[in-house]
Amino acid sequence: MRRLLTAGQREDRALAILMAGCLLMFVSSLPRLAREQFEQGGDLTQMLTYEFVSWMLFWPLLFYIFAGLIHVVTRPFTKMGTFFTTRLAVFWSFFAATPLALLNGLTAGFVGEGQSLVAVGVLWLAIFLWFFIGSLRATFQVPS
Repeated sequence: MRRLLTAGQREDRALAILMAGCLLMFVSSLPRLAREQFEQGGDLTQMLTYEFVSWMLFWPLLFYIFAGLIHVVTRPFTKMGTFFTTRLAVFWSFFAATPLALLNGLTAGFVGEGQSLVAVGVLWLAIFLWFFIGSLRATFQVPS
């Protein structure tokens, strides 16, 4: 995170990190969608299209909103960091935790609902929060 912050304010890089994370999340949903299509029937192409549009259009907007809320909430407690640095922390943390999201997708596709899927999901959330807290701490050291 510190290396990304020293590169300067590069919105194109932040957006590329976010979009790469969203693309990997779409890929992680493929086994689950294939399993649902096999079990319930339906049009796999339609399911894939909806999932792709969701991850590549709507989720990035939600991440921008989430980053804005985090910045507004943390700003009174620390005068360090900017909206860009907070946004980069959210995007980088999300991207850094995607390998576990891929494992979560494989678990959903091959094992299905159950304790193992919940365990991998909780592990993914814990790793995301670990990256996020560390990234936020790094952004607080950057002057506004």
